[in-house]
Amino acid sequence: MNIPLRQMLPTERLDGALAPPLERERLRISITLIVLDFVGILAGFLIAGALYLGEFPSTMALQEATLLAPLFLLIGFHGGLYKADRILSLRRAAYCCFYTIVISAISLIFVTFYAKTTTEFSRVVFTLGCSFGLIFLIATRYFGKMLVQRVFGPTLQNTLIIHAGGAAISMEHAYHIDVQKHCITPDTRDPANLDRLGQYIMNMDRVIISCRPEDREDWVPLLRAAGVQGEFLSDALRRLGALELRNESDFSTIVVSASPLGPEARVIKRIMDLGVSSLALTLLLPLMLAVALAIKLEDGGPVLFKQRRVGRGNRFFSIYKFRSMRVAQADADASRLATRDDDRTTAVGRFIRRTSIDELPQLFNVWRGDMSLVGPRPHALGALAGERLYWEIDHRYWHRHVLKPGLTGLAQVRGFRGETREERDLTQRLQADLEYISNWSVWLDFKILVRTALVLVHDKAY
Repeated sequence: MNIPLRQMLPTERLDGALAPPLERERLRISITLIVLDFVGILAGFLIAGALYLGEFPSTMALQEATLLAPLFLLIGFHGGLYKADRILSLRRAAYCCFYTIVISAISLIFVTFYAKTTTEFSRVVFTLGCSFGLIFLIATRYFGKMLVQRVFGPTLQNTLIIHAGGAAISMEHAYHIDVQKHCITPDTRDPANLDRLGQYIMNMDRVIISCRPEDREDWVPLLRAAGVQGEFLSDALRRLGALELRNESDFSTIVVSASPLGPEARVIKRIMDLGVSSLALTLLLPLMLAVALAIKLEDGGPVLFKQRRVGRGNRFFSIYKFRSMRVAQADADASRLATRDDDRTTAVGRFIRRTSIDELPQLFNVWRGDMSLVGPRPHALGALAGERLYWEIDHRYWHRHVLKPGLTGLAQVRGFRGETREERDLTQRLQADLEYISNWSVWLDFKILVRTALVLVHDKAY
């Protein structure tokens, strides 16, 4: 619901600002978090010392805490951990706390190793202290979020939306004014008009103006003079999906696309792919050799089936599977999707498809870098949903290829697999894929892998 404003007469002067100043409150929240984090880390180590060493307070635990805490606060401050508005996103805040304490612990271990003081530390106390400290840090943000929302509402920003003849805009928890009702113009020759606008903008963190494109240049000097983050509503840029504006020396560009994963996230995901796929290939090698032998003995044909599919960046790659169909009836273009009791499958093929064993060679695709453990499943070029090709059904279809395709994905663990008899079968999978891309995290990948292990054998595998 929009924050209501009292109706003002055109000649009435605004007495005071629309919104209270929040800068001081944001500073208080940040300082409070810093103090509570220091206390939380100290408490975590004291508890660890009491549990493991039977001492309270433990001198060793205090020593380790006083070394780690300043390092944690320094890294956290530079990493944005103490930005006040971050407390409103518990998931993001918890991840940042975890990341910061891990980096702090590794850094401290590195320093003490070269200082040859690690022998004086208790590794158990240090590990327990970091763990208990992290629990305190997350708990602080959990209760802090509830308190901040109760006092300040769902945001720690004051936002003003000025309706000046442009498209209608609705935004909850923002202040709204209409320039005609409140007698405001972008006229810089009228000091009274400038004063009126200045009163409205006072204490605002963000000002959004919805006006005609030809009027924007008139509003720019007023926003710059106010020293506030000023923005214009643009339907055209929204249709383009603009992300940001970049200024070069002689020109400006609009950013309309970006990688959903940053460099660090890509490295973490790749390390996870390499580690798990290497371990899985080692452990499953006897099973894979047995399956290969069974396929060869049944009809003497090739063991593997190779098919061209669309991967990351809409680039083709060859996916590997254990051959489950008769050689003469193999369908490299997937012009006919596999169905229950498919007459093309062999006896061995029916078993390995029902148990998902036919997918195991894709671990080589993961190891090579063509695929990931978790991601949108790659589709064959000729696959149909109903009577239409996949990409003809939804224009967002190609967006799913922004990440590497996966052995498994969010759509698969939700049960969206098997035949695509109707267009709805494709749209459900697509929506799950796009949701995965938007919400990727290491924890999400882990949950999908665990859930996949529980549905390897399912009624839609044929």
